Amino acid sequence: MSDIKQLPTRDQVDSKLTWDLTPIFKDDEAFNAAFDRVSKEIDALPKLEGKLAESAKKLVSVIESIMTTIRPAEKLYVFASLKHDQDTANSENQALSGRTQSMLTKLESNIAWFEPELLAVKPSTLDQWIETEPSLKPYEHYLRTITDGREHVLTPAAEKLLAQAGDALGASSNTFGVLNDADLEFPVVEDDDGVTVQLTQGVYDQLIQSTQPEVRKMAFKQLYAVYHQFRHTLAATLSGNVKTHNFEASVHHYQNARQAAMSSNHIPVSVFDSLVTSVNDHLPLLHRYVALRKRILKLKELHMYDLYTPITGEPKLSYTFEEAKAEALKALAVLGSDYLSHVQEAFDSRWIDVVENKGKRSGAYSSGMYDTAPYILLNWQDNLESLFTLVHEMGHSMHSYYTTHNQPYQYGDYSIFVAEIASTTNETLLTDYLLNQYSDKQIQAFILNHYLDGFKGTVFRQTQFAEFEHFIHEQDAAGQPLTAEFLSKFYLDLNKKYYGEAVISDPEIADEWARIPHFYYNYYVYQYATGFAAANTLAQRITSGDTAKRDAYLDYLKSGSSDYPINVMQKAGVDMTQTTYLDQAFAEFEKRLDQFETLAETM
Repeated sequence: MSDIKQLPTRDQVDSKLTWDLTPIFKDDEAFNAAFDRVSKEIDALPKLEGKLAESAKKLVSVIESIMTTIRPAEKLYVFASLKHDQDTANSENQALSGRTQSMLTKLESNIAWFEPELLAVKPSTLDQWIETEPSLKPYEHYLRTITDGREHVLTPAAEKLLAQAGDALGASSNTFGVLNDADLEFPVVEDDDGVTVQLTQGVYDQLIQSTQPEVRKMAFKQLYAVYHQFRHTLAATLSGNVKTHNFEASVHHYQNARQAAMSSNHIPVSVFDSLVTSVNDHLPLLHRYVALRKRILKLKELHMYDLYTPITGEPKLSYTFEEAKAEALKALAVLGSDYLSHVQEAFDSRWIDVVENKGKRSGAYSSGMYDTAPYILLNWQDNLESLFTLVHEMGHSMHSYYTTHNQPYQYGDYSIFVAEIASTTNETLLTDYLLNQYSDKQIQAFILNHYLDGFKGTVFRQTQFAEFEHFIHEQDAAGQPLTAEFLSKFYLDLNKKYYGEAVISDPEIADEWARIPHFYYNYYVYQYATGFAAANTLAQRITSGDTAKRDAYLDYLKSGSSDYPINVMQKAGVDMTQTTYLDQAFAEFEKRLDQFETLAETM
């Protein structure tokens, strides 16, 4: 038997391919000194209670004292999280992460009185203070975001109690994370070359795109066999997380968890409903694409594991990480020289953790805070998908960079709702660049297929997830136990509705809910779909050659949380309270589907 290909351990990875966290904390001594200092500041926060209503100047003083403590606490948390994710099985990293999570729970508990106390100030008094006290003016929008939710804030004692329960309420989500990233062990399988490899999340993502049916079938069945084995445990963790969302929404007097989650970003629930309705109305386009896939692949039966392999066969485009960096710079050049200079800075300053290693968190993300670089985690494979992932996460990181360099700390972050728009706009620009770069029909077809697959995976698939997520929250609120059997039955039926009759909804796909970490994020997934749709409009504006439209986009990146997200996007050129941007997105999908069908007929 041939040797099994194993992932390297963390210490075996070339340091050039790892992120450099020393700018955050030089060493453990620096981290521990900061941790001790912040812990003392957290302990002192309750002394501020009962003071903010004394005067406008006192309110400013209290706000600044709290933020002066939160800011370094965030830095500690980001550092610990990045260390944890680079090797989730490392006990020291686990302890570091747990330590900072407990610190944040205490911090939240010690400032839980702030919002109720602020809301006890008469609205007329607060208005007068903002009007007459110059030092309070920079905090006006920050204060409005709190007072707008006046009816949903509890008494100081109740809010403190909930904050103290933060670790317990987050236990289900944390348990899933450890189980999914560190404890689940997958069997060995064979790759395209017949080499025996250890199946991991990253390896699965590569093998499911194999052009060899047996390779992707085996990877699919072996992966889901493990999740099926633990489905009851995973149903319990998901159920516990849903109960937490419903509980927190109920005690804060929201109609349901969806309203609570969306209200935090001031997003009307109609945005969610319009998305689901629009996607369901356009499911025939997805069915048409799926049927085309079956026809081109010349498969007697199309299975769920056949939905990710390139229709055009072996991809002609592959990239090492170095080659991908060069392509990313070319694709994003339309955003201007200033934007490109910061992308280059990310490449040169080791903001990116590139390759997969044993114990490393799966997937990809951009992370950081106001006083750190916007770091990127990847699990690199030499393929087109990894290039798209790099550009996607760079969109997040540049959004963070522009925000932190143009906004004060109180507005130095941005809402989840607008987060996916910047990243997906980058992906759309990359698609346009690649289509213009290559005239070869096979390459064009491959890129178009990638776009169609991306649309399928982001607009259609994430809306499918959103439907499932909303359903399980509603069912739990109605008293329905979220057993593995109940979850799998509904998920399988939903999957059949979305993909239609051309594909066989394999029984394994009924357990897909068990491996999706975003179901623990509290109504996050719908924003991938709305973000992708909005990105289509923004990319068209950027590539129009009108520098004013490009600058409006860059202004959006610089806005942070200085305004409500709906308003930020309206200024950028997309009104997401209307359905026009969704109509434009589906029109673009249909246009490229037509192009792909035409190319496929001539190849």
